[in-house]
Amino acid sequence: MKISYYPGCTLKTKAKNLEVSALACLDTLGVEYEELPRWNCCGAVYSLADDDLIHIIAPVRDLIRAKERGSDTVFTLCSMCYNTLARANELMKNDEEKRKTINDFMDEEPDYAGEVRVVHLLDFLRDDYGWDKLKEKVKIPLGGLKVAPYYGCTLLRPKDVALDRFDKPQLFQKLMETLGAEVIEFPSATTCCGAYQVLGNPDAALDISRDILSDAVNHGAEAMAMVCPLCDYNLGHRQGAMLNKYDDAKELPIYYVTQLMAIALGVDPGECHFELNRDSSLKLLQEKKLTA
Repeated sequence: MKISYYPGCTLKTKAKNLEVSALACLDTLGVEYEELPRWNCCGAVYSLADDDLIHIIAPVRDLIRAKERGSDTVFTLCSMCYNTLARANELMKNDEEKRKTINDFMDEEPDYAGEVRVVHLLDFLRDDYGWDKLKEKVKIPLGGLKVAPYYGCTLLRPKDVALDRFDKPQLFQKLMETLGAEVIEFPSATTCCGAYQVLGNPDAALDISRDILSDAVNHGAEAMAMVCPLCDYNLGHRQGAMLNKYDDAKELPIYYVTQLMAIALGVDPGECHFELNRDSSLKLLQEKKLTA
């Protein structure tokens, strides 16, 4: 199976630990992929204004790049990129008037009508690769590692592009179980981490993130897994600020799910770029004797 891959901007810079570990996993699984040529930023967020079609141009151009390659599927790793591309795709499939306006505006591009399927790595593994096949590839089960899967906002909202049921998602949990980890479910798994409030109101975002981490810890988690670079920043990289602000704050190792999957598949730990995580992340895996 050979599919088109849309990386997005952050994975080429501050989230290299997400991209490199993910692609190493796909190589190990025998999944053939091609990075889209001439891709551009998807816009990072999907515009909520009905008449704001100019911000749909960027993700549609990326979808056109996939169509030009003859691909019927494009996959993403960043949950915000997934949400933006998938919602733009739905608009182009279902709104004839707006589709015509966008295609007419991009007069030098071929017309696009939603011919490409947009998937995230998580539902690709579930629907295209399969849990049983993935389990056969596991070399180092993550036994004894108590992981809280964190969805955040954009994998489950809105309903028409959701990867799973918002009220009782199981996709992330199933992946962690397939890798051998002990799954810790907690109520805040689908709560927003504060997102871009970290720019406009960083203290409020810190409070929200702290509540999410505390919820996971109180339910028995010793680690958290996610797929969103912005969530990783708020919940992971800002833990130092949390520890300074709150007397009762506890550090919780944060991983991209692809890093944990890479360890379970026996990928060279260097491909995980744990130097971009907090020190506690690699330390926990070493304590569990999952890596050297």
